[in-house]
Amino acid sequence: MLRQGGGSIIAISSVHGSVGMERLAAYAASKGGVEMLMRTLALEWARHGVRVNTLAPGYFRTSMSEPLLISRWEERIRAAVPMGRFGDCEEVVGAVLFLASDASAYVTGTTLFVDGGWTAQ
Repeated sequence: MLRQGGGSIIAISSVHGSVGMERLAAYAASKGGVEMLMRTLALEWARHGVRVNTLAPGYFRTSMSEPLLISRWEERIRAAVPMGRFGDCEEVVGAVLFLASDASAYVTGTTLFVDGGWTAQ
C-alpha cells in the first residue's frame, strides 16, 4: 500500500477494547492494544495515503457468542445493549464497506463501533 500510494486497512477489535467486563481482562487488553496500534499506524501512514481504522463490533450471533446465548450471561448482555438484542452478522457489512470504500476517504485513526448502542452509555 505504501508503494502504490494508498489503501485502507481495517482491523477488527471489540466493544471490549473500550469497555471492560469482568472475566475478560486479557481479551479486553488485547483489543485495546489493537485499537492503539491502529491509531498509531494511522498517524504514521496518513501522509502515504493509507487509511487505518478499527471496527469494534458488539455482540453478534456467531459461533463465538453461541455459548453466551444459552448461559446466565445472555440477560446481562442484552440488558447492556440499548437495542436489547445481539446483532446479526449482516448488520456489520455496511460498516466494513464504508471503511473500505472511498466514502471514508477522510477517515483514519478511528474506531467505528457497531454495537447496538453499547458504548453510547
